[in-house]
Amino acid sequence: MTADADNKNGVKSSGTARYLLALVPLIVFACIALAVGKVMYDQEVHGTDISAIPSALIGTRAPKLALAPLEGSNLPALTDDAIKGKLTLVNIFASWCIPCRDEHPVLKELAKDGRLNIVAINYKDTNENALRFLGELGNPYNAIGIDPNGSAAIDWGVYGIPESYLVSPDGTILYKQVGPFTATSLKEGLYPAIEKARGKSAS
Repeated sequence: MTADADNKNGVKSSGTARYLLALVPLIVFACIALAVGKVMYDQEVHGTDISAIPSALIGTRAPKLALAPLEGSNLPALTDDAIKGKLTLVNIFASWCIPCRDEHPVLKELAKDGRLNIVAINYKDTNENALRFLGELGNPYNAIGIDPNGSAAIDWGVYGIPESYLVSPDGTILYKQVGPFTATSLKEGLYPAIEKARGKSAS
């Protein structure tokens, strides 16, 4: 009787463990679905911009820049000297990034703005592909540094490219754009940040 009871208890506990194990994927899926649902609800009901991810770097000194140049671009390397004393937009891009391609015409227009110095970090790319990208779409940058292993992007707290950072003439990060610039993000984000920076530098 004791052996039978032990066998039954063993089978019962084994069945319970399998049941609980089967529930784990469902629980994980439910958590993900709730998170995604909340983001979509906030975007739809409250107008939350899901690209407006806050950065812990805003208000702090920009990470040190000492990146090798994009060979063949005839542009200088991306170093601290390339942005020192200038209101600068640091853009992270790659030739394989479709949203980067969509954003590029906006950057070319921004390059016409005399208030801005636009530079780039070429992220996990090859020289050949990056040069082809710029040759096809045009070059809005005054300096380009290559980041073949993504270490510089980590220093800048990059979530995913394209991303852009507005850096003040004294090297402080003022604004961050996650994803490609849109008419809304320009109007409500970058342009006000530029005006605010210019106001401070003039005072």
